[in-house]
Amino acid sequence: MKLTTIYLGENKVDILNSFLGKETIKVNDEIVSTKYSFLGTEHHFKLTENSEEVDCLIVTGFGQQGIALDFYKNGKPIIETPKNGCLVFFSIVFVVIITIDVLDRILG
Repeated sequence: MKLTTIYLGENKVDILNSFLGKETIKVNDEIVSTKYSFLGTEHHFKLTENSEEVDCLIVTGFGQQGIALDFYKNGKPIIETPKNGCLVFFSIVFVVIITIDVLDRILG
């Protein structure tokens, strides 16, 4: 399934993910990186922009709204997604579940 498409001048970068955790990065419909990941990973690749080779990095993971990704071109951020909040949410849910269990054992 396609997560998103990023247009950079003449280049089109597609970010895809399968249900089995296979992440694929395509530049102009050519695969430039493929990795398996369930919690996120880093994809390093190059693309040509204005007749120059550009180093790119896409970092995937989880954030406040679900899947998060960062895109860097020559070390400079192009897209950055907030990643905190998801851990805080799961931590709060965990504490609430433990508290309910403890109260149930004490009062039950």
